[in-house]
Amino acid sequence: MNVKNCKKCGKMFNYIAGPPICPACREAIEAKFQGVKEYVREHRAATMQQIVRDCDVEQRQVEQWVREERLVFSDESPIKLFCETCGAPIITGRYCDKCKKGQADTFSAAGQRPEASKPAPGRHDSGAKMYTFKK
Repeated sequence: MNVKNCKKCGKMFNYIAGPPICPACREAIEAKFQGVKEYVREHRAATMQQIVRDCDVEQRQVEQWVREERLVFSDESPIKLFCETCGAPIITGRYCDKCKKGQADTFSAAGQRPEASKPAPGRHDSGAKMYTFKK
């Protein structure tokens, strides 16, 4: 059993995985998320300062939800995010679609085995080898 203190309230709880936050604080954060999500839906042109003030939530927490792709801003929102690789404007996450595709291609290519070299056409390799001895 792994017991830790909650990072938010300090209470001890049985830690399983993820951030070290007790179930009660996790539920409170999820309730705040639902409130922010609804607020953003109703106030599409809200600034980050308005969201933080009206929803009583930390800006860092809102930014985390956006980077995790849990929260998406509309095109008319004044809040602008940029791809961490190329700087293109995005509405959620960390990377634009082009950079995501490039990273996925890079990872899939890295996981492939290199092809074995094939003998040149016209040459027949019977597997027999010739040995020479020096005197």
